[in-house]
Amino acid sequence: MRREQLTEKILDIKREKDWTWKYIQEEIGGLSPILITAALMGQMKLPKAQAARAAELFGLDINEQRMLNEVPYRGSIPQMPPTDPLIYRFYELVMVYGTTWKELIQEEFGDGIMSAIDFDMQLERLPDPKGDRVKIGMHGKFLPYRYYGAQQGTPELGYKED
Repeated sequence: MRREQLTEKILDIKREKDWTWKYIQEEIGGLSPILITAALMGQMKLPKAQAARAAELFGLDINEQRMLNEVPYRGSIPQMPPTDPLIYRFYELVMVYGTTWKELIQEEFGDGIMSAIDFDMQLERLPDPKGDRVKIGMHGKFLPYRYYGAQQGTPELGYKED
């Protein structure tokens, strides 16, 4: 079985049992609800304890349980640019605001990147009389570029210099 097939099996069971992601996240526990969903969608790995809970919940065999604990091939969107309208909007946000985010982050922190590994995200619904709003908060560790061969008096890392 390939990881994509396990994701489809999990989604089929979720649909058949009429479970919500919130219910699944509460049953598995121990991690961010977003990370649990990402893992079941094949984009993250579950620690062994959560993989065992997921296997029990979904009635998975030992090989499928072990697959949930393997490091996945992340970022495996079937088509680029993505064609799903919701996913495409995130792609569009990066195309439109990516250079702005880069400039503002690097002006504040220096020459580096925001980690997508040491990272957290929150999602919430904001009621609005004109239509509910989606609020997504993301924060990741700033990782400065290392300046190889830096000599005395030259910064070794790309943190913002005062």
